[in-house]
Amino acid sequence: YQRRVRDVFFQNCGVMELEPTSSEAPEVTEEQVKERERFLVELEFVQCLANPKYLYWLAQRKYFQDEAFIKYLNYLMYWCKPDYAKRLTYPNCLYFLELLQHEAFRHSLIQLENFEKIQRQEILHFQYYRNNRLKAVNHL
Repeated sequence: YQRRVRDVFFQNCGVMELEPTSSEAPEVTEEQVKERERFLVELEFVQCLANPKYLYWLAQRKYFQDEAFIKYLNYLMYWCKPDYAKRLTYPNCLYFLELLQHEAFRHSLIQLENFEKIQRQEILHFQYYRNNRLKAVNHL
């Protein structure tokens, strides 16, 4: 998985090529390495937001009450832009990222009943999404 993420980053972001065209390996600056690392860490974190259990875990440990963490979630909204969103394996994480911008949603995650409801809804979505999409496409 990490290798695939790295390959996507290298191909799409132009930091370095996967297979150099010349006999020399491309020069990579320390800044490019740090940018790549930051990109991968943020990519992984944003995709973790697609997991309701992880959201519940964050809520239980009071991360959503930390102002710095809330600002970080706001900063991560750039992943909603198409150039970044196309790199996501789990695009439903963007839905949760948008919901986490609202204090009421963050507060509701502390309650077990709300977490369970979110988890059930996500399971139902994935269980029926394909069939519903196929029906809609067949009616066109």
